[in-house]
Amino acid sequence: MQRLIKSGSDWRIGWNPNAPEFKGLVGTDDWAIELTEAELNDFCRLLAQLADTMKQLKDELMDEEKIACEAESDLLWMEVEGYPHAYSLRFILNTGRCVEGKWNADAVAGLLQAAATLKVF
Repeated sequence: MQRLIKSGSDWRIGWNPNAPEFKGLVGTDDWAIELTEAELNDFCRLLAQLADTMKQLKDELMDEEKIACEAESDLLWMEVEGYPHAYSLRFILNTGRCVEGKWNADAVAGLLQAAATLKVF
């Protein structure tokens, strides 16, 4: 398998199975961070979990009601905030590199779709 980088409007995500340590990449047009395979796996898994939670909450919230949801693993913390149909995403890497990143609501849908098809988690 070759290196793969998917990108869209203010988001990007990548996978390089041949890299020695940092096989994953997440970022925007302005920044990026390389992730280990385990970190990328957790990122994609938690992102999908948060998206599912937002979908499930859609019928329980009024149209103008915003919500924030968090998910965490040993490797990273993630939060979505906004409306069930449009929300921003933040993450903090809990490993030794001390990284924080954020995507605006316009970028999250594309990032979510790309993360689901990047590789099999």
